[in-house]
Amino acid sequence: MLTQGETVEAHALRKQGWTISAIARHLGRDRKTVRNYLNGVTEPGVRQREADPFEPFIEYVTSRLLEDPHLWAQTLFDELVGLNFDQSYSSLTRQIRARGLRPVCPQCTTATNRPNAVIEHPPGEETQWDWLDLPDPPASWGWGKTAHLLVGTFSCSGRWLGYLAPNMTRPQLIAGLDRITRQLGGVTRRWRFDRMATVCYPSSGDLTAEFASVAKYYGVSVDICPPRSGHRKGVVEGENRSIAQRWWRTLPDKMTAERAQASLDEHCRVRADTRMRATRDGRSSVLTVAASEPLTPPPPTPYPAVPCEPRKASRQALVAWRGNQYSVPPELAMGEVTITQRLGDQHIDIATTGGIVIARHRLAAPGTGTQVRDTGHVHALNTAAMAAASATDGRPHRRKERIPPGERSQQAAQALRENTSPIPSRPADRPAPTTASDAVVIDLTAYEAAAQNRNTLL
Repeated sequence: MLTQGETVEAHALRKQGWTISAIARHLGRDRKTVRNYLNGVTEPGVRQREADPFEPFIEYVTSRLLEDPHLWAQTLFDELVGLNFDQSYSSLTRQIRARGLRPVCPQCTTATNRPNAVIEHPPGEETQWDWLDLPDPPASWGWGKTAHLLVGTFSCSGRWLGYLAPNMTRPQLIAGLDRITRQLGGVTRRWRFDRMATVCYPSSGDLTAEFASVAKYYGVSVDICPPRSGHRKGVVEGENRSIAQRWWRTLPDKMTAERAQASLDEHCRVRADTRMRATRDGRSSVLTVAASEPLTPPPPTPYPAVPCEPRKASRQALVAWRGNQYSVPPELAMGEVTITQRLGDQHIDIATTGGIVIARHRLAAPGTGTQVRDTGHVHALNTAAMAAASATDGRPHRRKERIPPGERSQQAAQALRENTSPIPSRPADRPAPTTASDAVVIDLTAYEAAAQNRNTLL
């Protein structure tokens, strides 16, 4: 490709009678290139455009993405292969990005790309609630692959607290609502939820009869977010991101669920409550702003929900619950049980997987490491342990113990050395033969008599 200056010089030298070869040597260019520029085949500053292999497919790709803006590129690639598309999948995705072929779906535009109304949050007006899924909890919790955290946030001040739970059932939701409400100091006038099935019917947004009684008990009104309007509870959504990155991400593995709950409460007290907020009088901490919100005192006792959690008894017939251990009959050692506690009660019930209550204990202070053992359970466990120990004949075998071949093994070995078959063992109720008449004797004369007078083969 010749520059504008080289093109001017080539035309000037040509008019002076120079040959194309001489001009090419003078400019240090190829003769064919110089000839094309002199003959007007190629224009200076304009690179000859090569054939674009993707151009025949632009119309189809554009049409498909206009019809379905969320169409996977892999699905589109499968369709193009059937239309003789010979490029790779990565080439297709690069062409879609470079050419801007994928349109923006107006129905799915996020809240940041559309006008939002300013939502007023008067003091004491609203508490926003949301479940946060926390992946990979410590295996010692026995909660599976996901732990769940109920987060309650004051919309005005932004003060929040959380409640760790193994599942998102309605009893666990009610237990979290009651605990967080009492720790926050009272009840706001309204509670806001998204369309969770434990609160409302997701399709219509109408409250369920079960949760309606809960709202009446605490004396609050309930607001359900419209579909695809998560920004209406953006305060609690923002706290969820902070919880995941500043607390859950650094939680040690060797920590019980009770200690994790205490760690979260400490994080709220030290980190979250000390954040500074802009106020009419200047700047104040979140805790100071929350203290000025008018709240209604919670009911004297929690709503009588009954959370239920599965547990596994230890070999000592003890079941772990809220940082303590409670005894069960020895028949359930290493077995699956279910613990239930009615909110507000001072005792727990331990039942089998079939629902039969087999133990009831008075609650100990959570997280104190107390062993609550029933006298009958202790006596039965000691009796079962002693019976199991005396049932065995002598001591158990050691790994490095000398046990030489016994008499029976020696007889079998001697029979093998003499190339004779050992006498097979008989059941205990069938005595061995003692006389010659009882023994089995093989006589070949019997076969000879049977073979006489037979001239043909059967």
